[in-house]
Amino acid sequence: MNDIVGIDLGTTNSLIGVMDAGFPILIADENGERLTPSVVHFADGGAPLVGRPAARMRALKPAQTIHSIKRFIGLRGDEAGDADVAYAIERRSGKAISAMANGRRFSPEEISALILKKLKADAERALDRAVSRAVITVPAYFNDAQRGATKRAGELAGFRVERIVNEPTAAALAYGLDKLRGQSKIAVYDLGGGTFDISILELNNGVFEVLATNGNTRLGGDDIDAALIRYLGSASTSLPARLRDAAVEAKHRLSSEEKVSIDIPFFDGAQHFHLELSRAELEQIARPVVEKTRAHCLRAMADAKVSPHDLDEIILVGGVTRMPLVRQFAAKLFGRQPNVSQNPDEAVAIGATIQAGILSGAVRDVVLLDVTPLSLGIETFGGLMNVIIPRNSTIPLKAGEMFTTAVNNQTSMSVKILQGEREMARDNWSLGQFEIAFESAPKGVARVGVQFTIDANGILHVLARDTKTGAERIVEINSAVDVSDEAVEAMISDSLEHAFDDMSERVWTEAKLKAEEMLNAIDAAFERVGDAVTATEKEVIASAAGDVRKALATSDTKRLQAANAALDEATQGLAAAVVEKALQRGG
Repeated sequence: MNDIVGIDLGTTNSLIGVMDAGFPILIADENGERLTPSVVHFADGGAPLVGRPAARMRALKPAQTIHSIKRFIGLRGDEAGDADVAYAIERRSGKAISAMANGRRFSPEEISALILKKLKADAERALDRAVSRAVITVPAYFNDAQRGATKRAGELAGFRVERIVNEPTAAALAYGLDKLRGQSKIAVYDLGGGTFDISILELNNGVFEVLATNGNTRLGGDDIDAALIRYLGSASTSLPARLRDAAVEAKHRLSSEEKVSIDIPFFDGAQHFHLELSRAELEQIARPVVEKTRAHCLRAMADAKVSPHDLDEIILVGGVTRMPLVRQFAAKLFGRQPNVSQNPDEAVAIGATIQAGILSGAVRDVVLLDVTPLSLGIETFGGLMNVIIPRNSTIPLKAGEMFTTAVNNQTSMSVKILQGEREMARDNWSLGQFEIAFESAPKGVARVGVQFTIDANGILHVLARDTKTGAERIVEINSAVDVSDEAVEAMISDSLEHAFDDMSERVWTEAKLKAEEMLNAIDAAFERVGDAVTATEKEVIASAAGDVRKALATSDTKRLQAANAALDEATQGLAAAVVEKALQRGG
């Protein structure tokens, strides 16, 4: 096969994609997650954990958990500033930096290679074939040593690295800016978890040239997290690591909410931690970090000999740019509203995948015939609409997700195909329904892959496959694209009219499902770990579980979410014990 994958090897998260039917598709892992945390945890025994399982261990065993390694790749001991990480860093003047964990020394390339191997395995599982060629992105300001180290990491992971691509160029490709006519100048403001860079690009007849770039390899969302943790930690003498998950969750929620409540039971011995945090307070904490990007932006524009009025587009990249503060800052600095039409976490990976498709020839002779007028998806447990193909997706295209069973000893799954824009399945149109059978198994074990394919004629093919046996069912539906304008307008109008109520019901349903899942899992987890969890820890968990049960008896979504978060925090030690037991059995 001529597959070349595109990879965004990020400081905080990494992604991998491949061209399919002329379109970039980001590949999800076996749990349906496209974002893979760029974290590696070295347990006392067994293989290292990579990605989300490693990220969960960061607060519990920070010295054994390596994150933000991109900050150090290709650098020598005297080239890096303050590390600001919990694991040990070995610096020797003139020598490459190393990370230390469990008494072992690892180069940044070795850690990056473990992350890349995880992405490679995810891609090979999804594509059902070997993948050996890759395009990998780097910040535009990376020097030759950093680019070379990134390439070596790819080779250590088993890839032939076809090209190292600048992240801002990849982002511009994802935004479709290569389609702009004539000469255009574009600013790419990229504020990620651990790094910031600003690039000024010039597009001329489809060719991008980097006119100027500036940035800071040690400035990003991690710095906002650290400042927020210091602010929250002033209420307690406990280690800041206990607050990290709560702080990050609060930061994310405040991009869409005005105020959040942070509650951590038994945070400091017998004391509970409680704090109300408003968006205004978060912005006051984050503003000094965001303001540090100003000088880099002004220097980049000066180096490129452009003013804000000379720029045709401003695009935002990196998860931190979801914050209203950052969007307002960019709008004021550049004198125009930024383009935020793409997912800021995924734009670079999409662009890398497009570049990979250009190299492989997969993007030639692609004809864009139509778009999907309404979202397509299936009904999931709790009566929710799970969108697989969003509205206005260009066809032909293919997309899919993996689903597990919702109850014990389930022997079949009903796939109800829906079309519409409402949050609850009952409020959307049903296009068809079929069942796929599989062997009886405990809850969450049986895995069914559901794939939607819309061909060039607008015909929807829905495939459901039992991943264990390979048994599958396929149905064909002709009405995926052929919908009257009046019907589309009515559906969109209804979705807007009921948006608040729909979202409130969805959020409550999701919180309820999460609560029930955690409560059901606790007893099974206790049986697995035996006496690895102390009686005191069990009491803390039992108290948090009781709060969840009380919240379930209400219709108070915020109360239930807070109770869920508290139970999640209380069971971190239990989860770590389950993981370690599993690793011991695996060894």
